[in-house]
This record gives sequence, C-alpha cells and structure tokens, in this order.
Amino acid sequence: MKTPVFGIQLFTLRDYIQNAEDFDNTLARLSKMGIHDVQISAIGDIPAEIQRDILNKYSMKVCITHKPIDRMKNDLDKLLDEHEIIGCHDIGIGCAPIDARDNRNAVRGFIKDLNEIGEKMAKRGFHLYYHNHAFEFYRLADMNKSMMDLLLEETNPEYVGFIPDVAWSDYGGQNPVELLEKMKGRVKVIHFKDYMFDENSNRCFVPLTQGVVDLKGCFDAACRLEIPYIMYEHDDNWPDDDPFKACEETINGYKELINN
Repeated sequence: MKTPVFGIQLFTLRDYIQNAEDFDNTLARLSKMGIHDVQISAIGDIPAEIQRDILNKYSMKVCITHKPIDRMKNDLDKLLDEHEIIGCHDIGIGCAPIDARDNRNAVRGFIKDLNEIGEKMAKRGFHLYYHNHAFEFYRLADMNKSMMDLLLEETNPEYVGFIPDVAWSDYGGQNPVELLEKMKGRVKVIHFKDYMFDENSNRCFVPLTQGVVDLKGCFDAACRLEIPYIMYEHDDNWPDDDPFKACEETINGYKELINN
C-alpha cells in the first residue's frame, strides 16, 4: 500500500489567492507548514505564467484544479493551454449546475456533457473529474436512484473520474469508505473535510479529526485503493475565522491520524 500525498485545497484559502502578491504570500506560508502540493480553486485573475513562477518559487505542485463547466464547453483549448503552463493535467468540476440536478433527464444531459468534455480533454492528455456535495446522494424526483448512482453508472470511466468529498458524502447519508470502494480506479484526489453539529444541530465544518467523519477509515481505504492525493478542504467556519489556523490544526491532526 502507498500512502497518499497530503496537501491543501486552496478553496480553503480563496480570499488569500485573488492577486499575485497574496498568492505568493499564501504559498510561502503553506511551504513553512511543510505543504508542497495543492489544488487550485477559486483563484483570482492571475495569468498562468505568473502562477507557474510562484508555484516554482516554493516547489509547489498542482495535483488538480476546479474550473467552471462553461469554460470547458466554450473555451476548452485555452483552458488546457493554461493548465499545461502550470504543469497540471487534471481538471475538476466543483459542482453540477442547479438545472442539472432535479430529474433523470437533467442529470443525463449533464452526464452527456461530462462524457463529451472528458473525451475532448483526453485527446490532449487531460482527465476530467467531478466533485460531489451532499445533494448527489438524495433520490431523484422521478426515479428510485440518486444523481450519484447515475454518475457512477453512466459516465465513461475512460474519460470521467471523481473527486470524492468525504464530509459532504457523509452528510448526504453515504458512507464515505463505501463510496471510495464504489469509485475504485476512478479517483486521483480525495477531499478530506470534517464537520460536527453545534448545540442547535447546525452543521459546522471543523479542522480534520475534530468532527464526526471516519477519517481513519477513509485514510486506510485511500492507502488500500492506492489513491495518490488527499487534499484538505474547509469551506467556512474556520477557528477564529482564520483559515490558516484551520490548516495548522488540520496538519497536526492529520499527522496524529496517520500515525495511529
């Protein structure tokens, strides 16, 4: 078994990567924490050449990105050019459009788009991935299956993979370890995320190992399935409203997790 590389999904730090100076400072801080692998998501309008130079400055590698499906449909060649510059050949869709979620026809239209985009990307040596939230696990209005059921059954494994989010899948009622098994061979990156419920039963994201998700089971599954990357993602509710503090607490918690 091979231990996955651990890194940070920069959506966690999205307010600090909106210009080149902040992007540089953010990677400098992550480098001091011992992080050298990241996912780029929600970054500002920073030219790919500048991103590359800053990434190289801190010996950072980009394992995958999240980009809008509209760009994949309408500006794919330029999008792939930009990814070649930063040395990344894997691109994820962070969430399905709202109009692609409600019923079987809507979902299958989205799946058709994924298969077509993925095939086009493959011709240039790229691979497409889909990242889940919770809604994909709820039963569709007009059939006794979920959106995730259809995504797993009807996307082409040759062209479309998955970025499973262990907290969102858990919150959606799916055992995340079982989900990883279902996605065997189709995952390059897992999003490790944790959450708990407050005194009012509201879901709150927390640093890794401070919540209810079976992260140890997920880590063991990732090793067993030889998934290359685990990326920490924390959407909001950071401790002291500080996402960098969340990263520091997560790194410490993750070290304890994998060593026990």
